[in-house]
Amino acid sequence: MSSPPRNTSTDIVDDDNERASTIGSDELQLKSLGYKQSLHRTWHQVESFAASFCALNFIGGVRSVFFLGILAGGPAALWSSYIITLVFMWMTAAVLAEICSALPLSGSIYIWAAESAGPKYGRFIGFVVAWWTSTAWMTFAAGNCQTTANYLVSLLTVYDVEFPGGLSNDNVKYRAFIWILSEAFLVVAIALNYLPPRWYSTVFKLSMALMMIDFFLCLIWFPIGVSRTYGFRTAKEAFLTTYNGTGAPAGWNWILSFLFTAGTLTGFDASGHIAEETKNASVVAARGILSSAIATGVFGFITSILFLFCTPPIEEWFNLTAPQPFVEIYALALGRGGCVFMTILAILGLIMNTSIAIVAASRLIFAIARDGVLPGSKWIGQVTHDGQPRHAVTVMFVFGAIILCTILPSTVAFTSLVSAGGLPTIASYGLIALLRFFFTPDSFQSSKFGLGRFAKPFYACAVLFNALVFSVQVSPFTFPVTAETFNFAGVIFGAVTIFAVITWYFTPEEKWLRKTHVSEMLDSSGRPTEAGEVQGEHAHAE
Repeated sequence: MSSPPRNTSTDIVDDDNERASTIGSDELQLKSLGYKQSLHRTWHQVESFAASFCALNFIGGVRSVFFLGILAGGPAALWSSYIITLVFMWMTAAVLAEICSALPLSGSIYIWAAESAGPKYGRFIGFVVAWWTSTAWMTFAAGNCQTTANYLVSLLTVYDVEFPGGLSNDNVKYRAFIWILSEAFLVVAIALNYLPPRWYSTVFKLSMALMMIDFFLCLIWFPIGVSRTYGFRTAKEAFLTTYNGTGAPAGWNWILSFLFTAGTLTGFDASGHIAEETKNASVVAARGILSSAIATGVFGFITSILFLFCTPPIEEWFNLTAPQPFVEIYALALGRGGCVFMTILAILGLIMNTSIAIVAASRLIFAIARDGVLPGSKWIGQVTHDGQPRHAVTVMFVFGAIILCTILPSTVAFTSLVSAGGLPTIASYGLIALLRFFFTPDSFQSSKFGLGRFAKPFYACAVLFNALVFSVQVSPFTFPVTAETFNFAGVIFGAVTIFAVITWYFTPEEKWLRKTHVSEMLDSSGRPTEAGEVQGEHAHAE
């Protein structure tokens, strides 16, 4: 029996009505939280997932800090610490997804922290976390540009090209060359951010495609090359070998491996930063946070195990002179042609990765400016006719370019800034969980990702694990500690926190994050009353 003819025109109308209804509910939720829709709202689940998945960049992240994991504890510590990290970082992602669903706002993480603290302390916490997360995302984008430059310069060693004065941080000509390349890559990454929203959707998808091509070539082509050249590591070498390349006491040397494992899984809050540009944000943005953390963890772990079997023995790492050791490793396994191809692929992936990180950072800057606390807030908070915060992107470019200038006088200063990039994010993750545990454990009941009876255990685990990672990131990595090896991340973090406290003290309450606004948002997101009922229109809606 043939099916009845489909009324195509009616179906199109129904689809349009459904899309309009979704956009309308998003705008109503935004209005209930005290904001008016001004950004475009055209992105969907793919873009939300890609915002965090590509910002994390599992394949590039593992390559960038793999050597640190080898030095701290060796292969045995690397893979076992990664498993621990997966469990606790996924819990942390679930905690953020829960609050993101109730508060899907641009600049999300400092709003989440403020609301988690409640009306009494919310404004103070909001200032502190806004400074933390701005520092983190700005330095992360700048650091990515230098990482990209390191890949390109490493090809000189493959072709035996002598650089005047050598490829050494002590060489001012080398530092100047790296600075020029880094600034050029920043310009390209920023330029992509001026594309119209619908065009930028292609950047998200292309970035994911490049990452997966890179991953599968590492999974298939790289092992074939290794089998034909220097050979694989044995299971004992890959899983049971320990190593102390930091000089720290044995126990702390092992703990320092979390610098590698947690470093590859920090930044999944990016999906929340584009929530005001995402349709059905209370579901899609929260799902983007959790799903990207899970996917990055799984693929990152597979990549780590792959590299444990496919990289040369630890002793040979010290013979590699390239700024990015994997460029030389690819040359050993795949030859010059294969090495150039993999390096170009990595560079393109990092440029896309940096551009997407700038998307998250610029939305954070836009949100802070919208609330009126930045100098020139009125100009920075403006959006274009197609709903883009381009002035915030321009501000991101200016600050990123200035941060990169620290390469010129001293590489130590710049690497300290980069190491400080992950520290504020980890502190923000742990602080939100801590505040949820003590101050607002029963709030945000409008969330579609509520943790239920697992809430407090997840909050506690997130607090303890992120505290451990925080201690690792402020610790020196090389012992004994000298002026050259001192980790300035803690000093920078402390200075940023002091600036935050100063701005909180001198900024009038009515100018940014008023207590009444914090209270209204908390009510709208579902704060229980004394009678146990839930306030807020979303909490009552069926």
